[in-house]
Amino acid sequence: MRLSKILTAVTVLCMTSCVAMAGEAADIQAYAHPTMFGSQGHSLVNAENDVIVGAKVYKPCQVKTIQGKQNVVIDRYAKQMLKNMKCQMDTKRAGLFDPKMPVLRSEVAFIIADGLNFTAVKTNKYTDVAADYWAKNQIDRALTADVMIGYPDSTFKPDQPITKAEVFATFAKMMDLSVDRNATPTFNGQPVKYIPNWAVGAANEVIASNILSNIPDKDKVVNDEYLSKEQVAYMLSAMKANFTIDTSNGATNCAKKYEPVAIKIKLSERISARTSNVGDTFTAKTCEDVTIAGNCYPAGSTVKGVVSGISRPGVKNPGYVEVKFESIKNGDCCAELPKQLSCAQVDVMKNPNVISRLLGAPFSMAGRVAGVAGRTASSAAEVVANGVEEYGDNWSDAFADTASLHPVKGLKSVGSSFITVGKGVYNITKLAASGVFGVCYEFVDEVKYLIVPNTTNDSSLNPDEVLTIFY
Repeated sequence: MRLSKILTAVTVLCMTSCVAMAGEAADIQAYAHPTMFGSQGHSLVNAENDVIVGAKVYKPCQVKTIQGKQNVVIDRYAKQMLKNMKCQMDTKRAGLFDPKMPVLRSEVAFIIADGLNFTAVKTNKYTDVAADYWAKNQIDRALTADVMIGYPDSTFKPDQPITKAEVFATFAKMMDLSVDRNATPTFNGQPVKYIPNWAVGAANEVIASNILSNIPDKDKVVNDEYLSKEQVAYMLSAMKANFTIDTSNGATNCAKKYEPVAIKIKLSERISARTSNVGDTFTAKTCEDVTIAGNCYPAGSTVKGVVSGISRPGVKNPGYVEVKFESIKNGDCCAELPKQLSCAQVDVMKNPNVISRLLGAPFSMAGRVAGVAGRTASSAAEVVANGVEEYGDNWSDAFADTASLHPVKGLKSVGSSFITVGKGVYNITKLAASGVFGVCYEFVDEVKYLIVPNTTNDSSLNPDEVLTIFY
């Protein structure tokens, strides 16, 4: 095995171990090397990574951020649901998975059964759902909950696209809203196409529920016959955010509309795209009384959160930090917070005081400079190791070919050895220039943070900042 492959494997193993010890699966944990050439960044991402260009990790377009903090991202339920679904699929299906494609009957069963935690299961007798089918468990649970049904010919047709009208009928069965069941379904001021008479009432109920308000590709909701996998995941995400869901008496009418709960909190510590890590926990104190799960939590109760994703700032890349709020506690009274946030906003913005910045600067500056220098050195060592290996192979071929009475080929291998040396010198020079640039960038960035701290405020949460989070 080539030395480069060994080094890569060891690096990934070490970084993966660090994330595992952090106790939180990494969505993104990138250590951006501010480079002139966009090639020396070291990143750790999972199999479902976001777009990586020039070693920079870019957040996807469809994310929910905290108002006033455009690079503080709220953990994304719909995206995670799609990830979970793809992970459970067999290799062939996962390889063809595209969230923008029409949703299948099996995928709707998966999204609803897993998303609403349906538990009661009885094995279905549909002939086209094999025992080893990737979504058999979810199909069984959706059928048992009576939110989906099969066909009279004893088939479920799991790989058949499900129409928009059928999806609306499925969701309407779980909700209980009073609407005009005969009016023409209208969304965003336009009549919704492909809604047969039998689905008009269900479509009006879904539209009135507002679970389509943040759905991607709104024009396609109006004009297409089918919804995408992503759109259905967003519908369920919105329903979980805006409805109280109780399946103890069955899935029919299990979702009841409720007013969002607002929790006003004051941060107790700093979370920053510059210095925080995936799995870091943080706390905040409530500023007002709030009722969660029937219990009143007075002002001063503790809210705990965790950093679920990080992208380090770099050249022309502000970076971002992704957070989720997990629990609220007052004395012995504790409750988990819902996984899905409706939205969040900053009420009071603060900058870290100058003393805290001065005390922290020497350590973060030394660490970041050492990180850039170390990654530059390790990349240079890899270039040298690969070059030495290739150089030796060139001369081995030269002698072997000459001894085999192929002197022209041997001479060509000698020429290749000089090219190998030239490439190595060029790459080392490029790395050195990039490393020097990176060190200077980190130094300037730290000085800028000391003097003008609000330049990083957009990708951090600071002590004493006040947020309001809505469930």
